[in-house]
Amino acid sequence: MSEAPDSVVPVPPEEPPSKTTAAGMTRAPSALALLKVFRHRNYRLFFAGQLVSLMGTWITSVAQGWLVYRLSHSPFQLGLVAFAGQVPVFFVASFGGMIADRVDRRRLLVVTQALSMLESLALAVLTLLGVIRVWEIVLLALFQGTVNAFDIPTRQAFTIDMVGRQDLRYAISLNSMMFNLARILGPTVAGLLIAAAGEGVCFSIDAASYGAVLVGLLLMAVPRHASRTTGRPLQEIKDGFSYTWNSPPIRNPLLLVAACAAFGVSFMSLMPAVARDVLHEGSEGLGFLMASVGVGALFGAYALARVPDRYLTLAPAAAAAGFGLSIILFAHSHWLLLSMGLLLPAAFGQMLLGGSTNTIIQTLSEDRFRGRVIAFYTMSFMGMMPWGALALGWLASRIGISEAVTLGGSICVIAAVTAYYAGGHPRLRHGHAVGK
Repeated sequence: MSEAPDSVVPVPPEEPPSKTTAAGMTRAPSALALLKVFRHRNYRLFFAGQLVSLMGTWITSVAQGWLVYRLSHSPFQLGLVAFAGQVPVFFVASFGGMIADRVDRRRLLVVTQALSMLESLALAVLTLLGVIRVWEIVLLALFQGTVNAFDIPTRQAFTIDMVGRQDLRYAISLNSMMFNLARILGPTVAGLLIAAAGEGVCFSIDAASYGAVLVGLLLMAVPRHASRTTGRPLQEIKDGFSYTWNSPPIRNPLLLVAACAAFGVSFMSLMPAVARDVLHEGSEGLGFLMASVGVGALFGAYALARVPDRYLTLAPAAAAAGFGLSIILFAHSHWLLLSMGLLLPAAFGQMLLGGSTNTIIQTLSEDRFRGRVIAFYTMSFMGMMPWGALALGWLASRIGISEAVTLGGSICVIAAVTAYYAGGHPRLRHGHAVGK
């Protein structure tokens, strides 16, 4: 398609007009409006199952990082496992998004969630038997990453199937809140469980938690849709890329997300090393750090629902700048409480960056391209993180953890300033994206 001008980007007609004041300024949606999403039975089932499952996922995330560092004492090995778990998204997500535009999304999610359960079960058995090795963790992470390349774009695109376009923004915000509530509770539980019972128990709990989301999916009644696309797979992926690249309000925030994911968000893979070697804390300290990330991100998810539509497209650049500055300060903290405090604004910015970008691209995308556009968002975020994790792990082992994180944060700030002045910030209002 030809490049759309920055000043006018049509929003699909089902989107209701935003509430405005007498002066014509868009007002932020009411916090109570979030609760409207629960009128959809399918979303209630999804929310309940995902909340349980995501707690298990975060328990495993902390336990896996701690296990790798306990076995290897190597920041590079931490980065390698993170790389293996996320790099399939970079290479396969576009194909996963194309599949999400072709098949029954609910059935595909049943398959991906069942495969994820098997991966966690294998990790649990090997760890409980005491035979787990880092290379086995790498292979299992690679398998899980491949599953995620199909699961994530499908799950994101499935949101509109559950709630419709009218409640999409609220559902995205609630999904983010759910994700980060689990991020608060999961790591805290993981830190205590690792100290009391070991990593294997954590992985076992995660495997069991997938049962909740599988039950929810199987109980849903979702209308069957005809295939949204029937062309040749490679041509469909190419068409999706052309559509995304030629739409500046979609393309520009995706590029910013990619830069921040590669050079900033990937610092999370070094958190076990930060806890142990910089802050001199045990697994409990690691759990508190990760929980702090969840608290900050939870507030970021709430803030996403309160940003007026007309300013939503400015949120990614502002959030990225705040995120970068926060992790620069975090890199130089040697006190647990201060580090936890600095992670609050960092996570707030990261959440607002990802959530606002997700909302923008889903609102502006045509339905027939949505799965593929979300796949490119997934590639920009999760797909770029492994390259950054690998690079930061290598860099941290050469120049130090603090110096590596500082460099990453600085690049995020530069990317944010560049994105702001690059333009392409239409204001979403009255069913259209209007001028800057």
